[in-house]
Amino acid sequence: MTTTLTIIRYPKRYIFFALLAMMIHRFPLWLNGNIVFFKLMGSGKNGSFDKNPDWQQWAILSVTKSRFKAIQLKNFTEEIVHQKLLGSFIRKWLAFFKCQTITYLLTPIEGHGRWDGKTVFGDLPAKTDYEGRIAVLTRATIRITKLSSFWSNVGPVAAQMQGAEGLVTSYGIGEIPFIKQATFSIWDSKEAMKSFAYQMQAHKNVVQQTRKQNWYSEEMFVRFIINGAIGSINGINLLKGKL
Repeated sequence: MTTTLTIIRYPKRYIFFALLAMMIHRFPLWLNGNIVFFKLMGSGKNGSFDKNPDWQQWAILSVTKSRFKAIQLKNFTEEIVHQKLLGSFIRKWLAFFKCQTITYLLTPIEGHGRWDGKTVFGDLPAKTDYEGRIAVLTRATIRITKLSSFWSNVGPVAAQMQGAEGLVTSYGIGEIPFIKQATFSIWDSKEAMKSFAYQMQAHKNVVQQTRKQNWYSEEMFVRFIINGAIGSINGINLLKGKL
């Protein structure tokens, strides 16, 4: 299977169509027999982890049956990658509305948890010996009664992450504002990621509060090897030439 995350940025004048896509794009994705799992998601302010939305930036996560060799996809144009992974309707939509996109090609290697009750990326080991450049997806469904406590605690962590040593880039994404949230981050190494996760006091405090107050009704944590990054947002692709 092939796992991809496509970050999409619409021109400001097309925000209405970005919102419309969240409804319309479900149908071609549902009907695409090659796709076994997908999520359409919005983004936080400036594409970050924030409860205020960024109406221009959106995301599609997909898991497809086909196994594309990373070298094949990396040599394709963005349009061909969209065609192969998301289908012709979405490819044409993104081109028509002049969207900027970056698509990450991912191989899940370790993790735990479920998404909508499913082991989306298969049965993964909790840990592996891999220590190189790594992407991390953390997502959770926050209990309604815990929303206030959750959002009052995560702000400092999100702010500190942006300056963390070894962070390449990160995106705050989610299915439902305030409630179903996720963070996708890319790190120079697993060591850099673990230094942030386990040594930064603000993050440690949030982890402790998560367990103590039982914030989540469902959660998932998955790490990926990054096989490719195709396209750019605002002319930026921080992994270009590095994969």
